[in-house]
Amino acid sequence: MGERRVEKIKVLIVDDEPIARKGIRNHLSKETDIEVIGECGNGVEAISSIQDLDPDIVFLDIQMPELSGLEVIEAIGSDRMPVIVFVSAYDRYTLQAFEVHALDYLLKPFETERFQRTLQRAREHLGNKQTNQLNQRLLRLLNALEHKPKTLDRIVVKSSGRVYFVNVDEIDWIEAADNYVRLYVGPKGHLVHESLSSLEQKLDDTRFARVHRSRIVNTTKIKELHPLFHGEYVIVLEGGIKVTSGRSYREKLKELTQNSI
Repeated sequence: MGERRVEKIKVLIVDDEPIARKGIRNHLSKETDIEVIGECGNGVEAISSIQDLDPDIVFLDIQMPELSGLEVIEAIGSDRMPVIVFVSAYDRYTLQAFEVHALDYLLKPFETERFQRTLQRAREHLGNKQTNQLNQRLLRLLNALEHKPKTLDRIVVKSSGRVYFVNVDEIDWIEAADNYVRLYVGPKGHLVHESLSSLEQKLDDTRFARVHRSRIVNTTKIKELHPLFHGEYVIVLEGGIKVTSGRSYREKLKELTQNSI
């Protein structure tokens, strides 16, 4: 008697970056139970290939020209989609959201351990036949993320007849100055004509926190917190910069310490 042939898991790779597609294929080439049945460079090709090839798992880029990953799912219908593993270059907020919802994503560039763990979860979803339930959760999450207000990446600064940009990630803290705000990047301060409250609404609230009625800090730059009296703190930032919080913001500081544990 001949050996019984084991049916392999059919995988489709969808990403507009050839390097990313190659990286996924290289990782999958080490898996004996996986067969890559196709690659797509955009969402339009993905829709056609999913319908024609009937893959078991799709590695699907979230952000692509013409059609996004979300639009591919909407076009096919979440109830007819195979198991989805999202390939993402998204920011920290989005990745935290995927983690909280126990959903699968791969962050470029791919790490071997993470890839293996994500692929194993995809296998388990296949075995449990929970594809539709999983994809419904993915769709709800992506819809929420799609409609999340966009946050600032750069702020325009005008000074001495010059116009230049400050990357938001580089800002250590921000201080109100009458009808202006001063952005501190290391020892340098940049004056911008905008109120602190207005700017606060445009900043990513997972990275920036109001700690005083006239101060906002970049939480990724916090090195130490030293409690003072009545709920106030001295916040030590990278480079040894010290900012004092207001007592009415003590719950925000407590929240930051709890989320960092």
